[in-house]
Amino acid sequence: MNIPFVDLRSQYEFLKPKIHDRINKVLEHGVYIMGPEVSELEDRLKAFTNSKYCITVSSGTEALLISLMALGVGQGDEVITTPFTFAATIEVIVLLGATPIFVDIEHDTCNIDTKLLKEKISLNTKAIIPVSLYGQPANMDEINHLAAHHGNIAVVEDGAQSFGSTYRNEKSCNLSTIGCTSFFPSKPLGCYGDGGAIFTNDESIAHACREIRIHGQSDRYVHSRVGVGGRMDTLQCAILLAKLDYFDQEILNRSRLGNIYNELLDEAGISRVMQKHDRTSVFAQYTIFTNRRKLVQEKLTAAGFPTAIHYPVPMNEQPAYKDFCCTGCTPVAQKVAGQVLSLPMSAYLREDDIVKIVEAISRISY
Repeated sequence: MNIPFVDLRSQYEFLKPKIHDRINKVLEHGVYIMGPEVSELEDRLKAFTNSKYCITVSSGTEALLISLMALGVGQGDEVITTPFTFAATIEVIVLLGATPIFVDIEHDTCNIDTKLLKEKISLNTKAIIPVSLYGQPANMDEINHLAAHHGNIAVVEDGAQSFGSTYRNEKSCNLSTIGCTSFFPSKPLGCYGDGGAIFTNDESIAHACREIRIHGQSDRYVHSRVGVGGRMDTLQCAILLAKLDYFDQEILNRSRLGNIYNELLDEAGISRVMQKHDRTSVFAQYTIFTNRRKLVQEKLTAAGFPTAIHYPVPMNEQPAYKDFCCTGCTPVAQKVAGQVLSLPMSAYLREDDIVKIVEAISRISY
């Protein structure tokens, strides 16, 4: 019998009474847009991250877009980021008329290589977007330091995969000017549709984000700025409130299962994404490196273990964005794109399945 790549069914069965109770309360009061669960969730998320402000939005993509809009990013600006990410990170930059500037990645973590960052900063740099890939934050202190010493450039953490992780004992999404996350169903904290959130300690940025998410309204039918329809549904907030009660335990489970993967793969001599000692990972994806990816995928699929590739083509090699950067300018991203393979991972994954997965990989000659 095949196991799921992300086991949402087991989580639902465990949380079913609380989820149904939360949904039923929304159905009873009938406030489906900006209902009381929205502000309740924002308060809970602020407390979780220790941020001053939280603005829930309709998706992780909208979180990034609204954040850049609040910073005034537009035509003629440059935004530094990584090519090894999901398209949302790049498309919001281009949609606003700005130019993405790509910095290559570290081979061991697949996060942006801060040693290469300084040379990419220019007078046109408006923001830096590090991506906390696979559940682990990038080297945020170094990024913040460089940003501060080059004119207080805004740093926007793309924490779509890392919500719940920490960097030097501070929570992801409260590590820079703005933190953004996604509540897509497969994320460590996921709803049952699209959703996201923006975090900041800057009151003016928070105020701008709140107005932008409701079509730029400062008051009903008073549009003080250009905005978007970016509100998060009350029902999705209700689902997250039910899940938040158990999120800390799920983070512990993810860490424990990730470490089991680490130990078994290291013993077998199989290369994997590494975790740094000064940060934690929520293992949004558990990812290995292999030069025989197609064969490994075929063998695991035959054994009932699904896999995925995050990501097969760097963004600066994608047809929509290739004109912004030469493909050879980011050789590490180009190399690992052909090697990475994500294995089944969730808070409800069984230990014996991890053992079987690693054994199946170990039987393949590298």
